[in-house]
Amino acid sequence: MVSVTLVATLLAACSGTPKRAGGQFVDPSSVRVSGSVERDFDQALELLRGERYPEAIELLQDVVQREQRLPAPYINLGIAYYQSGDEKNAEENLLKALEVFPNHPVGANELAVLYRKQGRFEEARELFTSAQNQNPGYAPLIKNFGILCDLYLQDPQCALAQFERYLQLEPDDKDVPLWVAGLKRRIQ
Repeated sequence: MVSVTLVATLLAACSGTPKRAGGQFVDPSSVRVSGSVERDFDQALELLRGERYPEAIELLQDVVQREQRLPAPYINLGIAYYQSGDEKNAEENLLKALEVFPNHPVGANELAVLYRKQGRFEEARELFTSAQNQNPGYAPLIKNFGILCDLYLQDPQCALAQFERYLQLEPDDKDVPLWVAGLKRRIQ
């Protein structure tokens, strides 16, 4: 799963194209939340950073009870459950995040990685593909899809394509060029 610091976005910072929710289009960046919800969310992120998962879960559960229009609390709740070893609740909360904001790049990436770790490779592939269509510039999706293609699907052409796209976005990555060179040798 992605490091909590990568997912620790502000509650309303999940911007992008307005999404359909409850019959109306809602732009998550325009959702106003109460100060107490934002404070509790920030406190939960600190608990996650400190690897205090049971406390973070409790606080995030309270946050999602009070604010259900944004994906970030569900994503972080999914991460907290995953880090606690509860993959079932991790999946449920990541799916809820994607109900709120379909193809959310972080939520989709986290869920696809979870599926990969569970051996659900085709579901992971479908999720990576769908999310990339909506978020072509989100590098972690591309890199993790490449890992899935290379190590789990044994599809070096797919992996090479993903890693080359990734390097266009993240040219300073030191590891992926080595992976690309290895793939090119294997493909020849």
